[in-house]
Amino acid sequence: MRLTPFTPHTRFYSMPQKVFITSLGCPKNLTDAEVMAGRLTAAGFELTADESEADIALINTCAFLNSAIKESEAEIKRFSSLKEHGKLSKIAVTGCLVEREKNLLLKKFPQIDAVVGINALDRITSALNGDTNYILPATLPLAAPKFKTRLTAPHTAYLKIADGCDNRCSYCAIPMIRGGYRSKPIADVVVEAGNLAGSGAREISLIAQDTTSYGMDLYGKPMLHELLKELARIPDIKWLRLLYIYPDKLSSDLLKLMRDEEKICNYLDMPLQHISDDILKKMNRRSTEKSIKAKIAAIRKLIPDMALRTNFIVGFPGETEKDFTKLLKFVSGTGFDNLGVFTYSREAGTPAAKLPDQVPETLKTARMNELIAAQSRIIDGINTGLIGKTVKVLMDSGSFGRTCRDAPDIDGTVEVITNAISHKPKAIGKKTRKAYGLKPMANGSAGSSPAPKAGDFMDVKITGATGYLRRGTTI
Repeated sequence: MRLTPFTPHTRFYSMPQKVFITSLGCPKNLTDAEVMAGRLTAAGFELTADESEADIALINTCAFLNSAIKESEAEIKRFSSLKEHGKLSKIAVTGCLVEREKNLLLKKFPQIDAVVGINALDRITSALNGDTNYILPATLPLAAPKFKTRLTAPHTAYLKIADGCDNRCSYCAIPMIRGGYRSKPIADVVVEAGNLAGSGAREISLIAQDTTSYGMDLYGKPMLHELLKELARIPDIKWLRLLYIYPDKLSSDLLKLMRDEEKICNYLDMPLQHISDDILKKMNRRSTEKSIKAKIAAIRKLIPDMALRTNFIVGFPGETEKDFTKLLKFVSGTGFDNLGVFTYSREAGTPAAKLPDQVPETLKTARMNELIAAQSRIIDGINTGLIGKTVKVLMDSGSFGRTCRDAPDIDGTVEVITNAISHKPKAIGKKTRKAYGLKPMANGSAGSSPAPKAGDFMDVKITGATGYLRRGTTI
């Protein structure tokens, strides 16, 4: 949904060119694609979800890891082939790969017609019209986009509150790609959030490379606490979710606000990366084993039902068996609700790429699998504790939704069975009803509650679970 309408005096007399957008990588990249989509529709281009109908392909690339670069290049090759066969007129490449390779990308892939860097999103229409290519330095302050077209489901949205990063973790290429940390002013974020709510968003996930540093560059101190208080005043927003929280910057004031403000989900995405002090030091992380454990204890003391998601990197240069065993024990004993595990990727230009004692790929993979297995056992225990409990679920479709403990796209889901009016008496058989804990229907009645739809909030009793897929029935 476009959040800003066409300028009143704009007129188009020819058939609009159709643009197919594919956005790779993280939600931060997706928000950039939404800004470009808004610019394109405002300029008279037409978006299409069917690439076979497209005149133009816009590939918004990721280049955070070597695997992401390969995926991005594979997409460029695929669309280049379509153009060679006359199925596309133009190809535009945007995003992080543009920042890593600059104009070399045009030499590598001559079928590309335009490249646009992440700091020049407002130039996308000029680039497609053949004026030039735009790669600008990350020096301009961020502001609420003038145009934005939603590429997520109507009821859920991402809101990027800052870009870039100043933390300089030794393994990370983000500062090279996106530059230093830059926050959007509070007033601009509130306007953008209001527009998202006006377009139907009931859940907004706040994102940045380091959300807890929000406002430092503009106001001289962290301002996430103040921003959240402003956003909570927007009536139509029901859930506010925090992603990418740095543990050493998570304040008690912020935790207290999360506890007291019902709109802020008791959910923290807090990438820890490791627990061994030796590895954390090599990673150039500020946290230590002691500070991480103390922070988790403080979180759970203040908000006992806080859902914790984290990420870990295994196979970092110099990671010994002792380091990994400590990490494995930490995961087994902490009980994270959601966990991502990555093998270390040696990224050119990062300090870690030059470190000695690089770990063999086979050992990295073995350690990753062992950590995932440990987390699977944790999830089995969490699932056992969920059986019989009633939770609030935001429906993503008529059959599946999420609790406030599950972020969109990355965490678990809840399959919901309901006695809805739209169900015919035979739609839910006896075996299915028994599996979901439903009582037999009297006289073949189809029930009386309305069928759920995407964006509805439902009270659901959990009746079963397998891994990150839970099942339940409406109350």
